[in-house]
Amino acid sequence: MTAVAALAGAGVGLGLLLIAGGLRRRPATSPDPPPAWGDRRTRRRLAAALVLGAGALVVTRWPVAALAAGLGGWWWPDLAGSRTAHQRSMARTEAVAVWTEMLRDTMAGAHGLEEAIATTATVAPAAIFPEVTALAVRLERQPLDAALAAFAADLSHPTGDLVVVSLRVAAQGSVGELGALLGTLAQAARDEAAMRLRVDAARARLRTSVRVIASCTAATGAGLLVLNRSYLDAYDGALGQSVLALFAVCWAFALTWLSRMGRFVAPERFLAAGASGEAP
Repeated sequence: MTAVAALAGAGVGLGLLLIAGGLRRRPATSPDPPPAWGDRRTRRRLAAALVLGAGALVVTRWPVAALAAGLGGWWWPDLAGSRTAHQRSMARTEAVAVWTEMLRDTMAGAHGLEEAIATTATVAPAAIFPEVTALAVRLERQPLDAALAAFAADLSHPTGDLVVVSLRVAAQGSVGELGALLGTLAQAARDEAAMRLRVDAARARLRTSVRVIASCTAATGAGLLVLNRSYLDAYDGALGQSVLALFAVCWAFALTWLSRMGRFVAPERFLAAGASGEAP
């Protein structure tokens, strides 16, 4: 019976992940999106969802508990705030500033914008190195305007959009002081990174609250299961499962709300509409 319950829990968790994957929209700006289930982060979330869902079903024999545990294991990195994702975003912002300064300095000795981009592609910061390299490759077989539009889509960064617009306007001969403009954009990117550091430090308390509330609630439920299982017998029936589902929905809504209060809202990209290659 234990093996059957574990198999049923794994099936429930896998079904929920398939539903979530079907509802998840892929950005229209990515012509060749990577496999959704192939990256390490997705595999970790899948393993956590399956383990927690199967474990909750084996221990409690409640399908609602298995469902809630599986979904909690999948979305926990988003609710608790992924430190890795924040650091990656900060690194990309700093990389945009560094590459913009490199492009400004290279423009002085290069014979044109395309040559400056090709020169900086070999020494671009690691956080945006694939995007800059792809831009240099596209310039060999595409017009500059189309290559920059694809670069903006790959980079998907608000400050990167400003840099792309400046380069596109400069390619048309409409900017006399491109170096000064690129320097200003690089400083704006650094100011954005500094602002995000201050905001992140101020909102760290909210993310800590999410972790503490979720941990205390899970510890309380586990303690009742171990120390006083008869107290939870009311949830064994259909009515009890319905009430438990209502509690789980309210709890998830409150945690999601609290988690969103602690997130940094990045500026919207104004080149998103024209990222496919059309002029914005």
